[in-house]
Amino acid sequence: MIRFVSPSTLRRLGILGMNRRNIECIGSNNPRRFYPLVDNKLLTKQAALDNDIPTPELYGTVESQQQIRGIVGRLDQFLSFVIKPVQGSGGKGILVIAGREGQDYVKTSGVVVDAAEIRRHLSNILAGLYSLGGRNDYAMIEALIHFDPLLAEYSYEGVPDVRVIVHRGVPVMAMIRCATRASDGKANLHQGAVGVGIDIGSGRSVAAVQHGRLVTEHPDTGAVFDKLQLPHWPEILDLASRCVAMTGLGYLGVDIVLDRERGPMLLELNARPGLAIQVANQSGLRYRLAVAAEIAAQTDDQAEKIALARERFSAMQ
Repeated sequence: MIRFVSPSTLRRLGILGMNRRNIECIGSNNPRRFYPLVDNKLLTKQAALDNDIPTPELYGTVESQQQIRGIVGRLDQFLSFVIKPVQGSGGKGILVIAGREGQDYVKTSGVVVDAAEIRRHLSNILAGLYSLGGRNDYAMIEALIHFDPLLAEYSYEGVPDVRVIVHRGVPVMAMIRCATRASDGKANLHQGAVGVGIDIGSGRSVAAVQHGRLVTEHPDTGAVFDKLQLPHWPEILDLASRCVAMTGLGYLGVDIVLDRERGPMLLELNARPGLAIQVANQSGLRYRLAVAAEIAAQTDDQAEKIALARERFSAMQ
């Protein structure tokens, strides 16, 4: 049964709404001249490399329709890869190839597609089908992440990713998005992935939601979420916080994947991170953002900001 909550109750709980987020968080902290660095995944990747932030290997880019046939031929050397729109959003337009079957390609779901389907997908990306504002776009092809085996039971046919909200260099809230059958192996909450709130202090799970409703176990694997403990938690917080200095943005969503060989790696950045993370954590952002501002005013030292955040926000769960 759906239960409605009054605006006054939401305010009392410290829930951050879209209008307040746009004005107080994004408008006040994110100069628009820095948006291209996070909206364009190629620029993000180059900035990460310049700042010694690990990121998945780039296999190639496609910038024109004429390049498509040639790039598909070059893909024969890779058993697995990911195709993304450079200026995509919300996980749209991402094609994950996990293996090969003869001359064809196998998606994480087990569906087999041929080279013609790969070319069609690349053509759609270039035409702007998945890009912000429908503008013409480029396609990028990356190495497929082989995620940490400790997380294998929490995701179905896809790579789980960690979203960390960072305000003025202070990590304030986090969740891991776990792919499901309903989300077609993608870590996208709108498509049916499970969002698991993560305690900033410990890296342990707080609560889990799917389609806005609390769940206790993964719908496909049966894994129980209250036993989830993220590995490399200090490194995850450090990587996320470093992205603020890299981008010049004061309010940022940082998406991180955990590779079994290389550990935490930057997947992408978001200058307008969504608000569903509050539901996953069963906690509002407004109070945390106020505390983060206090911490940022106290110190410029990154390690100290993280230590204070782990102390303050662990107690606020």
